[in-house]
Amino acid sequence: MPDVPKPGAAPWPTEIKLRKSERCLDIAFDDGAHFRLEAELLRVESPSAEVQGHGSGQKKTVPGKAAVAMTGLEPVGNYALRILFDDGHDSGLFTWETLYRLGRDREKIWTDYLTALERGGLSRE
Repeated sequence: MPDVPKPGAAPWPTEIKLRKSERCLDIAFDDGAHFRLEAELLRVESPSAEVQGHGSGQKKTVPGKAAVAMTGLEPVGNYALRILFDDGHDSGLFTWETLYRLGRDREKIWTDYLTALERGGLSRE
């Protein structure tokens, strides 16, 4: 589990559970927030260069991940997780801030993703 944060720091995870059978990550933070993040959302929003690109405006829309699952979690220092996906993707480092943002803004992020799929003639399947 992560070390205790400094006062005034960004929200800090207090509990992290990979639920493989449900294909989701449950994460609770010290400010009382609790999020359930689905594998598909985490995969298509990976902070990796493969998904985000190398600069502003280079984000890629990743189709075909409706059935993706997480196979494991690896802590990276005391600031992030590397999430291992069953499609071989494992290069994104999900900081605590990134995981919090994905949980907090999940509805808008998901709607934007579905819109991008539709615009690109792509599918979740």
